[in-house]
Formats: sequence, C-alpha cells, structure tokens
Amino acid sequence: MQLAKEVKYLIHKEVLLEWRSKYTINGVLLYVVSTIFTCYLSFISLGTEKLIWNALFWIIILFASINGVSKSFLQETKGQQLYSYILASPAAILISKTIYNTLLMLFLTTIALILYAIVFDTFTPPDLILYYVAVILGGISFSTVFTMVSAIASKAGNGGMLMAILSFPIIIPVLILLIKLAKNAVDGLPWENSYDEIGMLLVVNVVVVSVSLLLFPYLWRD
Repeated sequence: MQLAKEVKYLIHKEVLLEWRSKYTINGVLLYVVSTIFTCYLSFISLGTEKLIWNALFWIIILFASINGVSKSFLQETKGQQLYSYILASPAAILISKTIYNTLLMLFLTTIALILYAIVFDTFTPPDLILYYVAVILGGISFSTVFTMVSAIASKAGNGGMLMAILSFPIIIPVLILLIKLAKNAVDGLPWENSYDEIGMLLVVNVVVVSVSLLLFPYLWRD
C-alpha cells in the first residue's frame, strides 16, 4: 500500500514537472513532425514502398524514444535525486519513472503513427491493428530499456557515453523483434505468425523490469 502511494505521488510529480516545462513533449513532437516531413520530401520521388515505409517509421520512433526517455534520470540534479531519495523508496522511484515514460511513449508513438499515416497516405499496412500492437509494444519496450539504462548511467561520471554503450546490445534484439512483427502486419500475414515475436517482447519487458528492480536499490544507495 505504501509503495502504491509513493508511486502515485511520484507519477503526479513527473506529470506536473513536465506540464510546467513541456520540454520533453514539445521537443520530441517537434523532432517527430520535422523528421516525418523531411522523410516525405526525401522519398516522395521514390514512392513509399512498404519496406521503406516500415523502416523509416521505426527509425523515427527509436530516436524519438532516445530523446524522450533516455534523459529520465540523467537530467535530474543531485538535489532532485536527494529529494526523491528522502521522499520514497528506490522501487517506487523506478516504477514511477517507468510508468510515466511508458505513458509518454504510448502517447508519442500513437501521435507519430497517425501523422506518419496521414503524410505517407499512399500506403497503409493491411493489418493496421497488428501494426498498432507492434507500436504499443515498441513504446513499452523502449520505455523499460531506456529507463533502466538511464538509471544506471546517471550514477556514472560520463552518463551520456555509458548510456550509448549500455543501450546498444539491449535495444538491437528488441528492434529486430519489433521490425519483424511490424513487417508481418505490413505483409498482411495472419496473427499466428506473430505470436512468437509478441511473446518474446513481453518476456524481454518482464526481464528488464525485474532486473531493474533488483539492481536499482543498490545503485540508488551509492
């Protein structure tokens, strides 16, 4: 019960801070819109073939998630970290950050897919529901991975460099699964062909969150 109260309060704090500054949402939305428009201008002469359509979308989402989620812990000052340490338990802090980043990414990826489909209106995935499932799983996966890596990197001296080094081996398998799942939707394959990818992505998220909850209390004490 106490953990739930702490998580609720910390999520409320994150929302209030973001609402006041609007730095992350505005920055990532500007990035998404400008990148989609740039891709449109660059590839309009080539046509929007389905492979190009799918690849460009995941490139945009990946870098949007890096900009939006990876700074979760890195942008906090020592004073803010000390305040959070006094206010709540390490588990509550990590859970609240993960939930907030997940909600943020679900919102941003949904907006990105809508804008992308409107701009590149010459092609729409035959199975749009499955594609949106891939988008949701992608938003959740990027949130859990980058939140965990951001928490670890924030305790190091050169957080930005460590962030890149730690993220790469974790995010590549996730991207492979996401792109394969999205390609199944683009090709219009039956859902049965995608159960393995969906299951693996769910397992990856559970493992990442579990490892984060085990490691973060020790990192936080330092």
